[in-house]
Amino acid sequence: MNTQYRKPLPGSHLDFFDARAAVDAIQPGAYATLPYTSRVLAENLVRRCEPATLTDSLKQLIERKRDLDFPWFPARVVCHDILGQTALVDLAGLRDAIASQGGDPAQVNPVVPTQLIVDHSLAVECGGFDPDAFAKNRAIEDRRNEDRFHFIDWTKKAFKNVDVIPPGNGIMHQINLEKMSPVIQARDGVAFPDTCVGTDSHTPHVDALGVIAIGVGGLEAESVMLGRASWMRLPEIVGVELTGKLQPGITATDMVLALTEFLRKQKVVGAYLEFFGEGASALTLGDRATISNMAPEYGATAAMFYIDQQTIDYLKLTGREDAQVQLVETYARESGLWADSLQGVQYERGLQFDLSSVVRNMAGPSNPHARVATSDLAAKGIAGQWSEVPGQMPDGAVIIAAITSCTNTSNPRNVIAAGLLARNANRLGLTRKPWVKSSLAPGSRAVALYLDEAGLTQELEQLGFGVVAFACTTCNGMSGALDPVIQQEIIDRDLYATAVLSGNRNFDGRIHPYAKQAFLASPPLVVAYAIAGTIRFDIEKDVLGRDADGQEIRLKDIWPSDEEIDAMVKASVKPEQFRKVYTPMFAIHEDNGPKVEPLYDWRPMSTYIRRPPYWEGALAGARPLKGMRPLAVLPDNITTDHLSPSNAILLDSAAGEYLAKMGLPEEDFNSYATHRGDHLTAQRATFANPKLFNEMVQENGKVKQGSLARVEPEGQVMRMWEAIETYMDRKQSLIIIAGADYGQGSSRDWAAKGVRLAGVEAIVAEGFERIHRTNLVGMGVLPLEFKPGTDRKTLGIDGTETFDVIGERTPRATLTLVIRRRDGERVEVPVTCRLDTAEEVSIYEAGGVLQRFAQDFLQSASAR
Repeated sequence: MNTQYRKPLPGSHLDFFDARAAVDAIQPGAYATLPYTSRVLAENLVRRCEPATLTDSLKQLIERKRDLDFPWFPARVVCHDILGQTALVDLAGLRDAIASQGGDPAQVNPVVPTQLIVDHSLAVECGGFDPDAFAKNRAIEDRRNEDRFHFIDWTKKAFKNVDVIPPGNGIMHQINLEKMSPVIQARDGVAFPDTCVGTDSHTPHVDALGVIAIGVGGLEAESVMLGRASWMRLPEIVGVELTGKLQPGITATDMVLALTEFLRKQKVVGAYLEFFGEGASALTLGDRATISNMAPEYGATAAMFYIDQQTIDYLKLTGREDAQVQLVETYARESGLWADSLQGVQYERGLQFDLSSVVRNMAGPSNPHARVATSDLAAKGIAGQWSEVPGQMPDGAVIIAAITSCTNTSNPRNVIAAGLLARNANRLGLTRKPWVKSSLAPGSRAVALYLDEAGLTQELEQLGFGVVAFACTTCNGMSGALDPVIQQEIIDRDLYATAVLSGNRNFDGRIHPYAKQAFLASPPLVVAYAIAGTIRFDIEKDVLGRDADGQEIRLKDIWPSDEEIDAMVKASVKPEQFRKVYTPMFAIHEDNGPKVEPLYDWRPMSTYIRRPPYWEGALAGARPLKGMRPLAVLPDNITTDHLSPSNAILLDSAAGEYLAKMGLPEEDFNSYATHRGDHLTAQRATFANPKLFNEMVQENGKVKQGSLARVEPEGQVMRMWEAIETYMDRKQSLIIIAGADYGQGSSRDWAAKGVRLAGVEAIVAEGFERIHRTNLVGMGVLPLEFKPGTDRKTLGIDGTETFDVIGERTPRATLTLVIRRRDGERVEVPVTCRLDTAEEVSIYEAGGVLQRFAQDFLQSASAR
């Protein structure tokens, strides 16, 4: 701790660490040029960095250099129950490993405050047209997840520093925005900026408050939980100036879809973005959060906004204590984090986006950055000629219409707009098409209170958009079962069926196995598509129905005005609603129940929770990186949904067959995501996505779609899991060869765990998404990057080869990939070692994050 920079914070009883003084002592006037991100990182260094390395670390920020790793200590870890539970399963397994070596398992605890919100376990089995949907869905969730919830309840009592928000209360990101983030922390008499990592790629949602919050994999989160610094190099910090203002009738969803397309094209992958300018200043916090939430969709690590009056107004609106609101403003103004103090910032790269250019948009059919203006639907071949045949679903039938995801339900304006459109539709006699499974799953219970206040709850229910959950649902593939009659018609007619949702992800195969493609849209557009019933409908031009006088009704006839939306928000959204929801939720309950044992009593027949295997068998052995055979040769844009899907488990899948053998009825198979605490189920999800294209599997000269592999040297094609089992029996080392943007999408640690358990020792790709790369390192899988101009195609890789990797593994070293072809030819290819820091090298060499911690823990225990 660098105490010379600790000073009293004016107007408070707290101290703070003066990063401005520390920076300007090195280079006078430098602090005024630093971006917001660098100012927060500088404070973290001044408060937490070893004094001997402080100057060199701060110089990285001042001089915009990237040749030195420096430590970052996030203030909190936020988890949803899937990755959070998986992380805690790992820690429970770590306790067992420590105990087996004679250590004290009770000493293994999160050091950093960890908040786990149970929000990813509920499937929408009952749609929003059922008045009892919420209660029914919650009952099913509790029944299916009894094993998991038993374990989570144990963690709450067994581990120190873990707080659990039980199911049925909202989505982690929206709760983080509305309550959990104080923006400015106060601990041990010191005020400092709130920072956090979260086990979900949409953790940047809370960046809208000026809080550096980034998504990390479960393995990196475990490392932070256990008190380790998150080592980093200075990221690229890009200034994004927002100019102009949105046109009438344009929602925040339209804005963020346009921005996502724009920013993807500007190649901001891995960057920290800072939004500023007159356009940014005028955006409400809800609008800002909509932008920040979709950082992973445009590839950024963070999407920051400055602290200003909009921040203060939002903290008051959401019921924060007056003293806390005052602390935020006082600290921000004193430390240079208030918007007015950032006029002299110098960015290495600047972008500009005109908000007035945004039109009504959707995104689809497969990627969130594939924007299409609603006025162009016909020209793009999405909308087209269609006709209703009585008793049949139309081509492009919308089988799921879901107002879901914190992206949009944390923005009251978007939800109110949907309610007003529903009211207008009801007044004109419009109805939802009968094949549409509609749902409303807000990220916060406060949404239900302000919809009630606005008189819009019943209007939404009348169109089938009753509240089905306060949880992450359709956007995460938890859309539940279809009506069997509708599902059978889709199968029998091989119907092109679709989903429309107000979420952030629409990758193929993610939303529902029978929704061939999915489109992202604003909440009011989701309601409109439930009325239209098909994606082939030209939503701007076609007729939704006729009123009582026979007059044609189009979208413009039911779209609410901005003035009405804003007036309704102002009249209906109130601080007391947020206090009513969050005060009891976060009340401190002293647990006077029985104390639990420090070691978990694993249930042998559980398919949800099982002692992890990371300290035994093949995973405890060496990784020679020699004689590796390709498990798959893959194209660009492989997502973590390809690597380890999260949606419903079908009976004919490898995981489904395993669950049936374990005695589970098919109706309770649940999702892949919920079974990630049991490696025997979860590893059967590896590459289990039916939309996978493994270039090793071809038919008539074309790559065959499906969860398929080709076992070598025999050349036999089989299901991916069977190939993995075959190679595991042979103890065959494996490699994966891939294209660009490998591992984009959700921060899914099982996308790394699954391949490691399969025997994959290395992955060579043209590029990696940030979170997935760190997960691979955390599992002891070596990420390697082709040099520019070289790829699987230029090398003619067909999967019959074997591979070696030779060279000394140091940060970003050039190693040699040795390719041995079937005809005996030997080719040497230079590749970049994507162990980016010395810390990552040490984690990899230890075998992974958990193995490294176990080694260090036992060494420190023996030294005491």
